[in-house]
Amino acid sequence: MSEGIEEVAEGGVTSAKGFVAGAVRARMRPNWDKLDVALLYSEAPCVAAGVYTRCNVVAAPVVVTRKHLADGKAQAVIASSGCANAATGERGVRDAVEMAQFAAARVGLDPHQVVVASTGVIGTFLPMERMRHGIEAIELSAGGGLAFAQGIMTTDTRPKQSAVRFGEYTLGGACKGAGMIHPNMATMLGFLTTDAPVAAPFLSRTLKEAVDVSFNMIDVDSDTSTNDMVVVMANGLAGGEEIGDGHPLAPVFASALTQVCTDLAKAIVADAEGGTKVIEATVVGAASTEDARRAAREVVRSLAVKTAVYGHDPNWGRVLAAVGNSGCRMEEARTTLWLVDDQGGELCLLKDGSPQPLEEGKAKPYFEAPEVRFRVDLGLGNDTAMAWGSDLTEEYVRLNSLYTT
Repeated sequence: MSEGIEEVAEGGVTSAKGFVAGAVRARMRPNWDKLDVALLYSEAPCVAAGVYTRCNVVAAPVVVTRKHLADGKAQAVIASSGCANAATGERGVRDAVEMAQFAAARVGLDPHQVVVASTGVIGTFLPMERMRHGIEAIELSAGGGLAFAQGIMTTDTRPKQSAVRFGEYTLGGACKGAGMIHPNMATMLGFLTTDAPVAAPFLSRTLKEAVDVSFNMIDVDSDTSTNDMVVVMANGLAGGEEIGDGHPLAPVFASALTQVCTDLAKAIVADAEGGTKVIEATVVGAASTEDARRAAREVVRSLAVKTAVYGHDPNWGRVLAAVGNSGCRMEEARTTLWLVDDQGGELCLLKDGSPQPLEEGKAKPYFEAPEVRFRVDLGLGNDTAMAWGSDLTEEYVRLNSLYTT
């Protein structure tokens, strides 16, 4: 945690002043008995920004939200789980617009002030009558952050929340994601809230920068969803001078936003479909930041690495091959590779391109840990990057082969 930033215990989207939330069971899918329609509302108008999927198949809620956030303002989020409302044509867009209208009527806003999000099965239509009744039934409260986080889950096994405090301000968030996670902004749904007064251009830029080193650096299955978005809303209710470029708190705000995004991104990987381990890849000594990012992402994306981690197999050649396949600049004779534990201990596997002696069982503790950490030094420069992924198991195949049944 950066200096001046402290964690808020059990924090989430309603930790910041003026935000309330709630969720209901509206049965967005047959035989679906869970919270599946969630509403987040700010008591004051917000400066807002979003980043969205780069998949060429763009879900209707993303289309609508892009339009609604074009002016950099929002005051509420309506989200549903179970049906993605993707690949649903003009009807899907109309349904997403109607979702915003239902939510706006519930909290007394203009529909254009509402962010719309959905997640679930692609190619099915939203049950709009159930949606309307569900939104009308949502009870909003300052303690509703957990319900909101639960209401956006699909194959997730647990809600994902985080919040921090810096000075007089609080910044919190919630996200969902367990499958279809690949670094290509944002590969999930994420919602961030703060009571700090933040300038719109600064908020938009810092969100993109925070997402770039967090959500864009995780991988579960190399698939990018049609519905991905991360949205941040700042209502300024904690008062004070507007934070923007040149403000003393600007770097602290950026660090706080990055911290929450990173916490949420790592929570997704820890809850990966069928996953048993988090894989962390740190690349140092790269000739450029882009080279470091490419190498780190390729390590956590590699199916060979994922399966080796699942099998506790210290086959470090797979990590080296992944780096070589990434397209980064590297020279084998300058490359060094370690396993690293959470206490800073390390086991050198390759030094300057030469394999190091590995006693039987020496690597076992590193692979038995909840997080398996690799560090690669390319020996070509000073740039670094980190990426996170999950192992790959039989359970992932089972879950995804049965998803719509």
